[in-house]
Amino acid sequence: PQIMRLAVTGGAGFFGYHLAQQLDGKDGWSVRLLDVVEPPEDDLEGPADFPKVDVRDREALRSALEGMDAVVHGAAALPLYPREQIVSTNVDGTRNVLEACRDLGIQRVVHISSTAVYGVPKKHPIEEDDPMVGVGAYGETKIEAERICADFRKPENGGLTVCVLRPKTFIGTGRLGVFQILYDWVEDGKRIPAIGSGHNRYQLLEVLALVDAAVLGLTVAPEAANDVFNIGAERFGTVREDLGALCAHAGSGARVIGTPAWLVKPFLAVAEKLKLSPLYKWVYGTADKDSFVSIERAKSRLGWQPKFSNREALIHAYDWYLENKDKIPTGSGITHRIGWDQGI
Repeated sequence: PQIMRLAVTGGAGFFGYHLAQQLDGKDGWSVRLLDVVEPPEDDLEGPADFPKVDVRDREALRSALEGMDAVVHGAAALPLYPREQIVSTNVDGTRNVLEACRDLGIQRVVHISSTAVYGVPKKHPIEEDDPMVGVGAYGETKIEAERICADFRKPENGGLTVCVLRPKTFIGTGRLGVFQILYDWVEDGKRIPAIGSGHNRYQLLEVLALVDAAVLGLTVAPEAANDVFNIGAERFGTVREDLGALCAHAGSGARVIGTPAWLVKPFLAVAEKLKLSPLYKWVYGTADKDSFVSIERAKSRLGWQPKFSNREALIHAYDWYLENKDKIPTGSGITHRIGWDQGI
């Protein structure tokens, strides 16, 4: 088969790692991972190549994309970064990637957006055409990046096929950050405090299902892919049910308890400002609310089907954590692939 040369920005991140693991050297795929940071050392045994490139550096980006057939744009500055860095990476970086694709004749792009573009919506399930309300710099810049994608679909601006994926919070093997704190507490048999009663429905996503969606976004007919798609688990319960299933699986005595959201949220907001807690507003601000999206468009147009329920994804990642926790780097990281300092 013809080789599909794929470049992935943000390639040292959690999603880029899984995309390369699933694709590189298989079924005619060859993957190049671009990132501003070195990947964790364990990744380097894989065959994918890793040029060190910042998406804000137009020249370096252009030369790294030379000769590629398609791009998955996953590079983003997460909510814990300074505002200026979030804007320059998420907005200018996205424009630079799409300009380079247009100028180099790369027609297929998958852009990884976020359900953060919906803010804290009132109706559920959330559909792709519902209003976009950015919460904080991250949500605002993700909306702006999507506008740039729409711009590059226009014939006068290159007529690119840009498949925009809006994933729910995705988890899986190697996902640490806030989830490592959860797994650590579950293993220790602690009580797991839900923000609020825990009776709200909160949809997650297994990272391999996001990989599947990205591959379909690159390979289905251009007219089917050239749109915006919500991506999330099809089977999920309430926070209490899904975390309860994880606690039951662990058998450690951990159990879910409700907390008064009106008290906990202001406390976490103060702790965040004082740099005593690694949880940011997008995590705790929506944790006591229903949060789930309709995935019908991705199923019907892309032919996508999520493989894992919330609880299967949580259990799968927890088991990986138990096997690998001795090797996990901890510290005051702010990305999803290292342990976070739990702080207060």
